[in-house]
Amino acid sequence: MFISNAYAQSAIPGVSFLGGGFDQIFIMLAMFGVFYFLMIRPQQKKAKEHKAMLESLAKGDEIITQGGIAGRITKVSDNFVGVAIAENVEIQLQRSAIGAALPRGTLKSL
Repeated sequence: MFISNAYAQSAIPGVSFLGGGFDQIFIMLAMFGVFYFLMIRPQQKKAKEHKAMLESLAKGDEIITQGGIAGRITKVSDNFVGVAIAENVEIQLQRSAIGAALPRGTLKSL
């Protein structure tokens, strides 16, 4: 009643915060580039290396599973691998369950 309404001033036509729409597109593309080189590309590289490691597995290789079980490969098939984890104890694993290949002789030191 006694206080008058305060309205914001209108912006100057044709001027945006960053100087135009092209700058905003450039910033979006730069952010995508940063995400690609810092997140997507290293993950793809790691997946490719893991796939190559799984394909190169052979009988006698020492491995560690993603669950932390260490053993020596005794049988190799297309999808499954036989792994000896102790004397007279052999388990069957999917190839995708193998986390890493160990250097030869690692199991003796454990």
